[in-house]
Amino acid sequence: MASDNTSVVGKVVFKSVELGNVGLSWFLQLSLAQQISLVILAPFVYSIVWQFWFSLRKDRVPLVFYWIPWVGSAVNYGMRPYEFFAECQQKYGDVFSFMLLGRVMTVYLGPKGHEFVLNAKLADVSAEAAYTHLTTPVFGKGVIYDCPNSKLMEQKKFVKGALSTDSFRSYVPKIADEIHQYFRNSKNFLVNSKTEGVVNVMESQPEMTIFTASRSLLGEEMRQMLNTDFAYLYSDLDKGFQPINFVFSNLPLDHYRKRDNAQRTISATYMKLIQKRRANNDIKDRDLIDSLMKSSTYKDGTPMTDQEIANLLIGVLMGGQHTSAATSAWFLLHLAERPDLQEALYKEQMDVLQGGKEELTYDLLQKMPLLNQTIKETLRMHHPLHSLFRQVTRDLAVPTTPYVVPKGHYVLVSPGYCHLQDEFFPKANTFDPYRWNNDYQSSYATGEEVDYGFGSISKGVSSPYLPFGGGRHRCIGEHFAYCQLGVILSVYIRTMTWEFTPKMKGVPKSDFQSMVTLPECPAEIQWKKRAAEQKI
Repeated sequence: MASDNTSVVGKVVFKSVELGNVGLSWFLQLSLAQQISLVILAPFVYSIVWQFWFSLRKDRVPLVFYWIPWVGSAVNYGMRPYEFFAECQQKYGDVFSFMLLGRVMTVYLGPKGHEFVLNAKLADVSAEAAYTHLTTPVFGKGVIYDCPNSKLMEQKKFVKGALSTDSFRSYVPKIADEIHQYFRNSKNFLVNSKTEGVVNVMESQPEMTIFTASRSLLGEEMRQMLNTDFAYLYSDLDKGFQPINFVFSNLPLDHYRKRDNAQRTISATYMKLIQKRRANNDIKDRDLIDSLMKSSTYKDGTPMTDQEIANLLIGVLMGGQHTSAATSAWFLLHLAERPDLQEALYKEQMDVLQGGKEELTYDLLQKMPLLNQTIKETLRMHHPLHSLFRQVTRDLAVPTTPYVVPKGHYVLVSPGYCHLQDEFFPKANTFDPYRWNNDYQSSYATGEEVDYGFGSISKGVSSPYLPFGGGRHRCIGEHFAYCQLGVILSVYIRTMTWEFTPKMKGVPKSDFQSMVTLPECPAEIQWKKRAAEQKI
């Protein structure tokens, strides 16, 4: 019987080879022009046939048609994701799929999509598999998405000690001092020798946020090692988050080289300080670096290496840097066309700080509703990340539909798109911090909490407002971001007024070329020091 099977297989293989030789012989007899035409056309024909076959399956999510093989809808999605989603939603509904550089992405828009993707079971989807091409070259080995999910949850727990309310109380005066120093010393301001000037907020805000985050989270010693060039290194890391990096970790392109140089330089800076403290046995409780050097042993008894600590510091600081840099740039731009809001914010500052007699504190920040609503509204209109991905690790049914997302495909959710829908936020494209007066839109549908290993958080993700994601991968730096952004806005409002420069035609459009949502250039404001402010 085995002999018969072997004989059949042999005949099939022989026949296949024979047919292949005939096909090759026929191809070689064609003219060069005909051969080139076939080579070019074959992928297009295959792609169209595959899409037709895909559309016949009733258990597959509707697929957006595309002409260019492998590339698919990458250009439309990469340049204008929200418009692309809106067009697809109108044609297919809330659930559809599209081809992105060889990956089939299944999109589920709206709060039900938030629940489907962000609360999916760990056995069904993997953020690590989805993001490692993007994040490992930026953060480094062994941390964030370059390790099992259980270790990532423990890494969040190691970091969370630096994100307590008591820590925030100590951070506020340090952040305020850094901003005052920046206003005094940066060429963008020099407020003790100038009363007005022009600043590009995409130059000032990355610098300001990296200095304030370093001073508060990493301590005085680390801050002294930094200069403005360090902010641009983090900007180069940010540019490593582009759609092409989703597929290719390394290519001989300029932004890849800048990304790798930035990662090496920043990592070496952190390692220098870690090794110095190790050599001098100088490990106390000053900052997050000390905390990780003292308490970063996993439950299985394995300690993080110093290199992994340095890599995790990059991840932590970058998580805060790109969010706060972009968000602070956006609220400065929105307020540039709203002098009424600037004055309302200034009045709130004067009321809470008793005309400037009180020093800003973390507790006083909580008594400034308009300030916090301004930050909240900025995050609504400009979600830092326009898309959140997961790779499907076993066939995943889409609730209340006949669809199944197969293993190996990806699921995508976009809270930022939801934030901009009139259905959930009336006049969604209008910047209106007062919409948060009753704060009802940000409440979760359930008060149930869950602990994924780094402390209890809300399990519900069905809110239309999710600026920091949700589920096990919810950003743990949410409260730090509000603290840092609150101090930045408070000091700006008390120090100066600002408006657009003549070349600006209003708030810029969003630049989606990086996966971090930034304002298009030019992004300039013209500032004028308040008369009440003398030397700062």
